[in-house]
Amino acid sequence: MTHLLAGAIAMASLIIALFFVRFWRSSGDRFFLYFALSFAIEGLHRVYAVTQTGGGEDSPLHYLIRLLAYGLIIWAILEKNLPRKGRGREER
Repeated sequence: MTHLLAGAIAMASLIIALFFVRFWRSSGDRFFLYFALSFAIEGLHRVYAVTQTGGGEDSPLHYLIRLLAYGLIIWAILEKNLPRKGRGREER
């Protein structure tokens, strides 16, 4: 049953990544690219975690992979909301 749920989560994550890739290609906004990469990493991690023999999901590698995926989401949000140089107020 655990493998079935992990497969469903992996499939959903990869499909969501494809949707974000489509949004990125139509808009050119890197925000969607970061989200697509994050969901693709998460989906591939689920497949890797199920196929790995021995060791559970409590090893440091699993946490580092998740940290990378969630870090991409945080970076995308910060990059979208922080002001860029040359845009906004003009400096005197």
